Amino acid sequence: MAAPDPHQAADPEAVKRHPALFRAIRKRKNPRLRRTDITVTDDAAVKRAVKAASLGNAMEWFDFGIYSYLAVTIGHVFFPSGNDTTQLLSSFATFAVAFLVRPLGGMFFGPMGDKIGRKKVLALTMILMAVSTFAIGLIPSHETIGVGAAALLIFFRMLQGFSTGGEYGGASTFIAEYAPDKRRGFFGSFLEFGTLAGYVGAAGLVTALYALLDTSQMESWGWRIPFLVAGPLGLVGLYLRLRLDETPAFQKLEGGTAHATEAADGVETTAKGDLAKIFRQYWPTLILCICLVGAYNITDYMLLSYMPTYLSDELGYSETHGLLILLAVMVFLMTIISQVGKLSDRFGRKPLLMTGMLGFLFLSLPAFLLIRVDGILPITIGMLMLGLSLVCMLGTMSAALPALFPTHVRYGSLSVGYNLSASIFGGTTPLVITALISWTGSNLMPAYYAMAAALIGVIAVACMKETAQQPLSGSPPSVETAEEAAELVQAQAPEPKF
Repeated sequence: MAAPDPHQAADPEAVKRHPALFRAIRKRKNPRLRRTDITVTDDAAVKRAVKAASLGNAMEWFDFGIYSYLAVTIGHVFFPSGNDTTQLLSSFATFAVAFLVRPLGGMFFGPMGDKIGRKKVLALTMILMAVSTFAIGLIPSHETIGVGAAALLIFFRMLQGFSTGGEYGGASTFIAEYAPDKRRGFFGSFLEFGTLAGYVGAAGLVTALYALLDTSQMESWGWRIPFLVAGPLGLVGLYLRLRLDETPAFQKLEGGTAHATEAADGVETTAKGDLAKIFRQYWPTLILCICLVGAYNITDYMLLSYMPTYLSDELGYSETHGLLILLAVMVFLMTIISQVGKLSDRFGRKPLLMTGMLGFLFLSLPAFLLIRVDGILPITIGMLMLGLSLVCMLGTMSAALPALFPTHVRYGSLSVGYNLSASIFGGTTPLVITALISWTGSNLMPAYYAMAAALIGVIAVACMKETAQQPLSGSPPSVETAEEAAELVQAQAPEPKF
C-alpha cells in the first residue's frame, strides 16, 4: 500500500498547535509548478519520434499480418488432413500460439525498456520479428519433412509473438511521453496508422500473389514470398528504430543534458521488473486495461485478420475478392484515423471509445447480414459499418491506454495488461469464431461474438476516467510553447490580498 499522508495520520491537536509546520509539509508534498517543471516539447523531435515509432510499427505488423492473410494456404501446406475445417482450425491454432507467449514478451521487454532504454528494446523487437518471419518462409512443407514442419512453424510463430509482446507498450509509451498534453490523441493515432499500413502492405502483397498465381503455385512456393520480404523490410525498420531519440527522462538518467523533472524520471528509475508490485497495487486499473483491450482486440482481429478467411471459407468467395474489399476499407480508415485522434483531443477519449463500442454492439448483426448478401456493394457497406466503429477505437486507444497508469509503472503495466488481454482474447478470435461456426452451423457467430465483446467494452469505458488534455499521471504538464508554460504557472499564482 502507498504510504499515508503525514498530515492525515497526525494527531488533529498537533495540527492545531503547529499549523505552519503542517502547511509546510503539505506544500512540500504538493509544490506549485515552476516554469522548469513544465515540459515544452520540441515539435521537430516529437514528429521525428512519432514517425520512427509508427513506421517501425508498420514493419512489425506487416510481418504479423502476413500469416493471417495466408491462413488457408498455410493450413494446406503444414496441416494436410483432407478436411478443410480441420486444416483451418490447425492454422488458426498456430496463429493463436503466438499470442500465448505475448504476455511473457511483455513481462520481459517492459522492464527492460525501463532499464536500458526505449530505443534499444524497440530495435530488438524489430530484429526478432524480422528474423522469425523470414525463417517461416524457409520452412520445408509437411510433404517434405512431415510433422517437423508444423513444429518449426509453431516455434517461429512463438518467437514472433514474444517479440510483439514488447511492441505496443513500448511504442505507445514512447509517443505518449513525447507528445504535448493537448495533442496526445492526434500524435498517438499515428501508431495505429502504422498498424493499418502494415496490414495494408501485407494484404496488398498477398492479394497480388493470389491474383497472379494459381492454387498449386501458391501452395508450392508462392506463400513463401511475403515471409521472405520481411528480411529486407526488417533492416529498414531496424534503421528507423535505431535513429529514434530517447525520451528526455532517459537521456538525463544516462548523464545527458536534457531537462526532465523527477516525476518524468520516475519511469526510468523505479521500474526494475517488479511485476508483483503492478499486480498488487494496480490490479483494478490492470483489469480495466484488460477489458478495454479485449473488446478492442476481438473486434480488431475479427475485421482486419479474420474477415478475408470468413468471406472465402464460409461464404465461398475467392481469396482475392475478400482481400480487395478489406484493402479498400483499410485504406479509407487510414485517411481518417488522424482526424479521429484530433476529435479525441477535442471531445475526450471516452466519447470516441464509447461510440466505437456502441457501434459494434448495435451494428455488428446488420453488418454481417449485409456481408452475407451476394454482391460487392452490400459487402463493402457492411465492412464499412464495422470499420467506422473500429476506427473510433483505433484512433483513440494509443492515447487512452498509456494514461491509465502512473509514470513509474506505465511501461511495465501497459505491456503486461495489453498482452495478457491480446493473448486471451485477440489471438484466439479467428480460432474461436471458426470453432463456433463449426459447432453451431451459423455464419452469424462473428457478429454475436463482437457484440458480446462490445458490451464488456461499453462497461469498461463507462468506468474509466477522462484523460484528454491532461498531464499523464505522475508526469508534469507537457505543452507546445513557452507561452503556454507561462500561462500554466500564472494560473496557479495566488490571488493578491489587500
